[in-house]
Amino acid sequence: MTAKDFPAKAIEGAEAAAHPEWRAPMLAVLTEERFSKPDWIFERKFDGERILVFREGENIRLLTRNRKDVSATYPDLAEALTRQPAQDFVADGEVVAFEGKVTSFARLQKRMQIKNPADARASGIPVFFYLFDLLHISGRNVEGLPLRRRKHLLKQALHFHDPLRYTPHRNEAGEKYFRMACEKGWEGVIAKRADAPYRHGRSHDWLKFKCAKGQELVIGGFTPPKGKRTGFGALLLGYYEDGMLRYAGKVGTGFDDAFLEEFHERLEERRRDTSPFKPAPGEAGAMWVRPDLVAEIGFTEWTDHGKLRHPRFLGLRRDKAAEDVVRERPS
Repeated sequence: MTAKDFPAKAIEGAEAAAHPEWRAPMLAVLTEERFSKPDWIFERKFDGERILVFREGENIRLLTRNRKDVSATYPDLAEALTRQPAQDFVADGEVVAFEGKVTSFARLQKRMQIKNPADARASGIPVFFYLFDLLHISGRNVEGLPLRRRKHLLKQALHFHDPLRYTPHRNEAGEKYFRMACEKGWEGVIAKRADAPYRHGRSHDWLKFKCAKGQELVIGGFTPPKGKRTGFGALLLGYYEDGMLRYAGKVGTGFDDAFLEEFHERLEERRRDTSPFKPAPGEAGAMWVRPDLVAEIGFTEWTDHGKLRHPRFLGLRRDKAAEDVVRERPS
C-alpha cells in the first residue's frame, strides 16, 4: 500500500519520511477527573504489554516501550502482521491475554517470559494485539496529524482479523463509558484529545481513568519465607523521587509456589549488602538486591505515610526501566 492509496485530505500535512528505527511511545497521565467533552475520545484501557510494531518490507519488529524486541515472544502476531498489505508502517498498541472476558496481566505474564517462538506457540496462551494509533505509513510521518485522522488511517491501512484487533472508541460520553468499564471489570478508560498530535513521552493529551489503583514499582529487597512457604516471604518495593529510591512497602500475596522458587533464584543473583532505599526500611531480616527489576502492583490506596495499603503482586514488567519508575499522582 502506498501513500497514493489514501485520500488526499487524510494525509494532508503528513511529511515524507524514511522508515524510523525507533519512536518513543506516547504515555498517559493519571487523573481522578472524569469528564465528557466533544473534543475528546475515550478508549478501553487494557491490562497488557505496550508494543509498537515496525514493518519495513518483510522485516517485522515488535518493540516494548523501552525498546526490547519481543518478536520471538509473539511469533503469531508477527506472522499476522506480515500478511498485511501495508509494507511500510509503524503502529502503536497493546498485547493482551484474556481470562474469560477480562484482560489478565497475570496470564499474559506466563507468555511474556517465553523467548523461543516454538515454546510461545505451544504455550496454550493466545494473545491479541489491540492497535490504537498510527505513527508512520508508506513513507510518511503522520504523527503530526490529529488523532481522529491517524485512527482513520490505521483502520484503512490494516486488515483486522484475530489476533489483530482495532481499538474502537467512544465520542464524548467519557463518564458513562468509565462506569461501564468498571462494571465489566476492565482496567479503566483512556481519554484522548481528538485533535492532538502524537507526542513522545508523557502528555496531558492522554489521560488515564483507572477503575482500580495500581502501578509499576521497583523491587529493592525481600524477606525470608516463614512456615511452609518456600523461596521468599515478601518483596520490598519502592519508587524514585529526587533521584533516590523511596520505600513504598512490601507485597506478600499474588505468588504461586513455582514463582516463589524460580524468582528467589533471580533475587539471589542480585544480592547486595546495603539497602538501595533511602532511608532504609526497618524490615526485620530484610535482604537487599540490585534494584533493576520492576513489578506491577495492585493496591487499594496510598497511606498518609506513603506506603501501599493491601498490595498484591500482578507480575513482572520488562517494558519499563527501573530508574523511570515514579509514584503516579493524579494531575
